[in-house]
Amino acid sequence: MENELKTNAKQLSQSEQYQLRRSIVRLWEAGYKTLAIAETLDVSQRMVQKALKAYREQGLSGIKAKKRGRRRGENRLLTQEQEQEIQRTIVDKTPEQLKFKCCLWTRKAIHELILKKYGIDLKLSTLGYYLERWGFSVQRPIKRARQQDPSKVDAWLKSEYPAIAAKANAENAEIYWGDETALQNTANYAKGYAPKGQTPLLEVESKKMKLNLLSAISNRGKLRFTITKESVNADILISFMGRLIKDTERKVLLILDNLRVHHSKKVAWRSIGIGSSCSFCRLIRPSITQTSISTAT
Repeated sequence: MENELKTNAKQLSQSEQYQLRRSIVRLWEAGYKTLAIAETLDVSQRMVQKALKAYREQGLSGIKAKKRGRRRGENRLLTQEQEQEIQRTIVDKTPEQLKFKCCLWTRKAIHELILKKYGIDLKLSTLGYYLERWGFSVQRPIKRARQQDPSKVDAWLKSEYPAIAAKANAENAEIYWGDETALQNTANYAKGYAPKGQTPLLEVESKKMKLNLLSAISNRGKLRFTITKESVNADILISFMGRLIKDTERKVLLILDNLRVHHSKKVAWRSIGIGSSCSFCRLIRPSITQTSISTAT
């Protein structure tokens, strides 16, 4: 019963605890013994001893209220050096380069990396908190053709493109960059959460619709495009090239990639001249090693 009536300092606020520790120090400096201080303030001797010890070692700052909770970085499973190394690995390497089966960094893949590297079996839920603190988020990847070599693309832009730009300037021609893409009414992939064993239902159009888009943009930002339901072939491409020069009296240098239709003989040799005799479209198809230029005749 007597213990129940004693003040439980743990239930007090930080401000109240600080005032209580100050009272302990004042009584001690006035000559009171530990037991007398505890009985006077109705607290445990252990609290009195702890407060006096902190005061002797650090002075008044030793009994002041301190921030509660776990200190930053305390009790973490990974050290700061390990965290930094894992972050660098995720940024600089792909799972394939490290002989993992997946192609993107998922929580499972990062878990395997940590387990293999440090022998630490980090829970996936805990790993999620680590990734959030590091500033990582789940993202859909940007797709890039496997055959594309960034170094060779950069070399082409530095070694061969300047000659094309000089030719356009000498012939008073415009440079356009062309490409094709497709639009459809159904998503290629979609993901969402649902209870285990209850696969969600996604209602979609039963009839698949697809449109093909041909577009070209000039170095000055002029945009030209056309939409067709048919697959892009030589005739559609020639028609688009004709439209591209229909409202201009300048020559057009059209840079395209190496899609098969761009290499067809019909496209390479079909006359594109429309209206004024100086309006024609010249195809430029950069390859990995060289740039082939075909002039429409």
